[in-house]
Amino acid sequence: MAQRILCFGDSNTFGTPPMEAHGGHARFGPDTRWPRVMAEAMGGVELIEEGLPGRTTCHDDPVMGAFMNAEPALRIALRSHAPLDRLLIMLGTNDLKARFAPSARKIAAGLAGLLDIAASALEAPRSPGLKITLIAPPAPIEAGLFAAEFAGAARIRPELAPALRTLAASRGLDFFDAGSQISVSPVDGIHIAASDHIALGRALAAHLG
Repeated sequence: MAQRILCFGDSNTFGTPPMEAHGGHARFGPDTRWPRVMAEAMGGVELIEEGLPGRTTCHDDPVMGAFMNAEPALRIALRSHAPLDRLLIMLGTNDLKARFAPSARKIAAGLAGLLDIAASALEAPRSPGLKITLIAPPAPIEAGLFAAEFAGAARIRPELAPALRTLAASRGLDFFDAGSQISVSPVDGIHIAASDHIALGRALAAHLG
């Protein structure tokens, strides 16, 4: 039976290309997006892509909408796609927006809440033996189209991956630092280019075995 993997994230899981102007709705094709590249490299995988541009770990976004909050979305995904073998979570980028007064500690706490949901008595029995990989996203830079929204993110960048690594270790979970393999594009400071999607997918396939 094929391994069922849910990739849960934001625009960098959805496959949004680096943007030069607001208003676009482009998406990389299936041969480029990192979840698809990963699944193809692993073989024997039933992949579920659950990426939403703008998604946060726990915030109702006052600009983009309350549905950007990952907490209810994760509950829905875990139930609608059960049973699952693996859950990959890559979130935290949008929490670095200045309007959320971010810190690495707060972002880790938001992700801890999502891990609590996955491990809860309401959700865990639906996917017995679920393996979770917490992925630290490549850190944004204050450049390009979204520089103002992410003002101050550079101060937090060095702290984020270590905080998420510590969180994963405290839960006994698998951890992967995407920023050790790829970087965001200087075009808009938050999204990853096609070549980095492919590199990330291949690196994760090797990591997961």
